[in-house]
Amino acid sequence: MCEKSVSALRCVTLLITVTLCRFVQGDEFEEVFRWKSLDFNSSDLGEDSDRLLFPDMPDDAPEMAALNEIFAPYHNLPMGVTHHKGRVFITVPRRRTGIPSTLNVILLDQVPAGEKSPKLVAYPNALTNELKAPYLPDPKKLISVYRTRVDRCDRMWFVDTGYLEYPGHRKQVQRPALWIIDLLQDRKVRQFEIPDTLVAEGHGMASVTIDSNGDDCDGAYAYIPDLAYYRLYVYGFRENRMWKFQHEFLSFDPRMTGFGVAGVRFRWNDGIFSVALGPQQQSTEEGRTVYFHAMASTSEYTTNSRVLQNETLAKVGGYDHLFTHLGERGIKTQCTIHQYDPPTGVLFYAEVNRNSIGCWNSKRPFNPENHGIVHLDNTNFIYPSDMTLDSDGDLWVMTNGLPRWLYASLNADDYNFRVWRQNPAKAIAGTICAPDA
Repeated sequence: MCEKSVSALRCVTLLITVTLCRFVQGDEFEEVFRWKSLDFNSSDLGEDSDRLLFPDMPDDAPEMAALNEIFAPYHNLPMGVTHHKGRVFITVPRRRTGIPSTLNVILLDQVPAGEKSPKLVAYPNALTNELKAPYLPDPKKLISVYRTRVDRCDRMWFVDTGYLEYPGHRKQVQRPALWIIDLLQDRKVRQFEIPDTLVAEGHGMASVTIDSNGDDCDGAYAYIPDLAYYRLYVYGFRENRMWKFQHEFLSFDPRMTGFGVAGVRFRWNDGIFSVALGPQQQSTEEGRTVYFHAMASTSEYTTNSRVLQNETLAKVGGYDHLFTHLGERGIKTQCTIHQYDPPTGVLFYAEVNRNSIGCWNSKRPFNPENHGIVHLDNTNFIYPSDMTLDSDGDLWVMTNGLPRWLYASLNADDYNFRVWRQNPAKAIAGTICAPDA
């Protein structure tokens, strides 16, 4: 017990520190890439691209057409990372002007040995990513992409929000759309425009989770959280339709809107942010557990994939009891993305307040005592914005210091953005999430 002379705050801090030290025992994540600022293939940039190195935000202008889209390195903040068969896809959502391409790729076999800050190449090409004032709608163009996912059929899925988040000049340029690309042929399979009957603006669709079976590619479903409107959209590939669910569990927890990252304190009311899929049951009719949470929350919730795939149920309602509260993760565990690893049965969390990757072994009760940490770094692991599992079974993580970029400033001499990798079994070794813990 803490001595009476020690303040309650110091006591709590000590207890948290001891707890974290007890949990962090697994192998640390490997740093794959790091950037002080992003650089792009020269063919993606304009003639005057060197003119705006770490510029100030453009002055307010009465018309969107007055904004400057010349390449501005400081405005380019990477958000998502996905690895698939030797290619790493990096997204840069358009939250500022001067972003050459919102969807990019790095070919690992073309990165020179020892190179840790490779240039990004627009994907599928620079023309698709090109953006110019006055920002007219064009369904062949990508406006802003946050995160991508690859299914078991070698297809990459993502939502183009169609939305520019320029401070003072926010605009829905075109309808948000779900894109599906065949990565074996680099060919667009389908583009589904999300109707305005489902959502007015697309800026809240910052992630997507794909429920697919390699034996039935046409039977895939996409689960798309909407952190702004507190809804969950479901797209059926075979049906080529989308429907929505609304529930109080999809909203934020007003007690958990306070964040503190790298000395920056702020409040966010982001609702449902991430969906993770549990193991496939022996019978497909049983469905699989679907885990989900709001970002401004430390609670985890569940439903069943068969519930979400029922378009009729979504339309007629009466499904409130089919969404359940699983439990609380613990203090300061607000997180962005979480991923379930089938071989280990562990759910991994990208925890932004703790600059860490948390874990929970799904074979144990869901309570704070059974949650651990597999990686924690308050210097280089600032704000894990995305986490994905590739077909090799490895976890990939992007850290980007987003709160500093939004509310303070990034140091141009520091490495601000990093991509990390680790095998889940190695990550949990020696932690409370290990099978033999």
